[in-house]
Amino acid sequence: MWQRLSFRTQLFVPLGASFLAALILAGVLLQIFASGQLADENEPARRSTRTIAAALNNTLSAADNPRKTLDAFIQSLTTSSDIQFRSAEGAPAPSPQDRIHNLKGVPQWFINLIMVPDTDTAAPVLIDGRRIGDIVFLPDLSADVFEKWIGFLALTSLVAVLTVLTGIIAYVFAGSALRPLQHLGEGLTRMRRGDYTKPIPVGGPPEIRQSCAEANALAATLAQLSQDNRDLMHRLVSLQDDERRDLARELHDELGPLLFSIRAGTIALIDAAPQAGNFSNSAEELLQSVEALQQTNRRILDRLRPLYIEELGLSTSVQTLLQSYRKQAPHIVLTDTIDPDLNVIDGPLARTVYRVVQEALTNVLRHAGAHQAHVQVTVIGETLDIEISDDGAGFPADNVFGRGLTGMHERVRALSGSLSLLRVDERTYVRCRLPVTESA
Repeated sequence: MWQRLSFRTQLFVPLGASFLAALILAGVLLQIFASGQLADENEPARRSTRTIAAALNNTLSAADNPRKTLDAFIQSLTTSSDIQFRSAEGAPAPSPQDRIHNLKGVPQWFINLIMVPDTDTAAPVLIDGRRIGDIVFLPDLSADVFEKWIGFLALTSLVAVLTVLTGIIAYVFAGSALRPLQHLGEGLTRMRRGDYTKPIPVGGPPEIRQSCAEANALAATLAQLSQDNRDLMHRLVSLQDDERRDLARELHDELGPLLFSIRAGTIALIDAAPQAGNFSNSAEELLQSVEALQQTNRRILDRLRPLYIEELGLSTSVQTLLQSYRKQAPHIVLTDTIDPDLNVIDGPLARTVYRVVQEALTNVLRHAGAHQAHVQVTVIGETLDIEISDDGAGFPADNVFGRGLTGMHERVRALSGSLSLLRVDERTYVRCRLPVTESA
C-alpha cells in the first residue's frame, strides 16, 4: 500500500504525522506539568492565608470586643481579593473548575485537559474557643489558565509554521527532483513507442542528469539503428521488387509467347480436323487448358508487378483492382472511397499502397467469409491512410499476421509507416498509415 503512494504523499504523510505527534506530546506534557505548576504557584498564598488566620485569632483573643474587631477585619477585605471570610453558616465555596468555567477565549476541553488542581485552603476563626467561620483562600485561576492557553497556542503555531515551512521546502525539493524524473519517464515512453527525435531535458541532481544523458545517448543509438533497419528493409523491398520485375519479364517474354503458340497451334488443329472425333475433343480440352494457363499467367504477372500503376496512376490502378475482385467474388458487396489525388503518388509508396489493398482483399475473399467489404484510401496532409474492413469471421487470435500481411508489414515499416489489425463491433479492420513526404 505504501509503495503505491506518490513520492509527495510519502513525503508529506510523515510531516503530518510529526505535527500530530507534536500536538499530542504538547498535550501530554501540559497535562503532566500544568497542574503541579499551578499548585506550586499558589502555595505561598495558601501559607499566607494560614498566617493571617493565626494572627487574627491572636488579635481576637486579646480584644475587648472580638466581634467588632472581626467586623472591622471583614470590611477591610475587598471583594476582589483571593482571601475572604466565610461564616460557618455560609454556602460552600465553588470549585476551581466552576470559577473558571466562563473564561472567554479558552475552550472547555483545554480546561479539562490541564486538570485544574484544588488550590483552596481554609483556616478557622475562633472567638472564645468557638469556631465562627474561616479565612479562606479562593484563588482566581483564570489568568493562569489563560496564560497556559496562550502558551499552548504559541507552541502549536510554532510547530504548525515549522511544519508548513518544512512542507513548502519539501514540496519545492520534491518538484525539482521529480520533474527530471518525470521528463525521463516521458522520454522512455516515447522511446518505447519508437519516437527518438525529441531529447530528454537534462536537469536535477547529478545522478538524474547522468541518467537523462544516458537515455538521450540510448535514444540516439536506437534512432540510428532504426534508420539503418529501415534503410535495410527499404533496400530488401527494392531488391524484391527488382526480382519480381525480372521474373515478371521472364514470364511475359518467355512463357507468354509459348502459351500463345500452343493456343494458336491447338486452334489450327481443331480447324484442320473438325470431324476427327476423339482427336477433336482432346484438342478442345487442350485449348481450354492453355486458356486457363494464360489466365493464370496474367494473374501471376499482376501479382508480381502491376503494370497499371506506371501507366494509369495509383487511383485508377486501385479502382481496376477492385473491379477485378468484384468479378471474382460477386457475392461480396465491395464498396470503396478512393482519393483521386492518389494519381500523383508513384514509386515504392504507390506499389506499397497497391500491395496492401491487394493482400487485404485477397484475405477477405479467401478466408473471411464476408458478405460486405469496404476499401478506403485517403490522403490527409502529409499522411496516407488505408483502411479495409469487412463483416467476416475475423483473424485467428494466435496468428494475427499471415505470410502476405507479414510481407506487407515489412514493406510498410521500410517506409516508416504502421500496419495494424483490429476487430471492432463484429468487423475486421486492416489499417495502414504511411508518411507521404518521407516515403516520396
